[in-house]
Parts: sequence; structure tokens; C-alpha cells
Amino acid sequence: MDIVIRPARPEEYEEAGRITVEAFVGDGYTASDSDYVHRLRDAARRAAEAELLVAVDSAAGAVLGCVTFAVGGTTWADIATPEEGEIRMLATAAAARGRGVGEALVRAALARSRELGLAGMAFSTQQEMRAAHRIYERVGFERAPERDWSPVPGIDLMVYRMAF
Repeated sequence: MDIVIRPARPEEYEEAGRITVEAFVGDGYTASDSDYVHRLRDAARRAAEAELLVAVDSAAGAVLGCVTFAVGGTTWADIATPEEGEIRMLATAAAARGRGVGEALVRAALARSRELGLAGMAFSTQQEMRAAHRIYERVGFERAPERDWSPVPGIDLMVYRMAF
């Protein structure tokens, strides 16, 4: 299977939102009745206010996963400085897991950061997202525990970063 990473098209927003909710709620990282689910599902908003990248099966055209990319200091960036890129809501469809989709999306975000002349990337992740952590570490990200934070009580986020 060949995977193409590119900006999401409007006709793909609904599927990207569905995949994101499937990954976060289905894997137990977010409660199904959480307010955050609305943000996960709203891929059109992410595409309008940041960059929404999708992984697409080049033969079938199916959306396999997505990630939101933002420059630090903008609406969708939580932890990145203005000199860094940040990824949010990395998600791979359950049926596409284990095929390199997540890693391809992370590498595309890295490439986008470099394209923009940024000095690196930083982003948050939940402690329980161990499969994602393996991707980040394999690609070359390092933990930045001094930047860990909690957006709301009971949600403790770890930060990974990479300098270019």
C-alpha cells in the first residue's frame, strides 16, 4: 500500500473527524461525552484555522489517518513556541494501524516545519499513548519533561520536542 500525505480536501473532513474520534474515544484516551470530542470531530475547523494533513491510500483513495499541524503561537498550538511547529490530534484509522501511517504523518509535519524555516517542533501527548511515543522516539523526538503541563485538572500531558 502506497501512502500519500497531503492537505485534506473538504470532502475528506468528515472522514478525518470520524477517524480522530475513533482513535481518541475508541482507544480510551477521551470520554465519549467530553467537550473535546466536538473539537476532534470538527476537522473542517482544524483545516481552516491550522493545517490538516491526511494520509491517503494512493490506490483506493481512502483516508487512513490525519494530523493537525500548527505553528507555535497560533490558535491550535498549545505548547510550541513561535519558532516551533506543533502536531495535534494524530490519528490513524483502526484498519490502517501498523502500516506506517502515523509515522508518515509525523514525518510530513516535520517536513512542513522545516519548509517554514522553524527551529524545531514541540507537542503534547498523553502518558497512555505509548504507541505514539514509540513513533516519536523512532523519528528522533526527545522528551522535554520541563515543559510537561496540565490543560485541566486530571489531564497530565507529556511534551516531546526536536530541534533542527
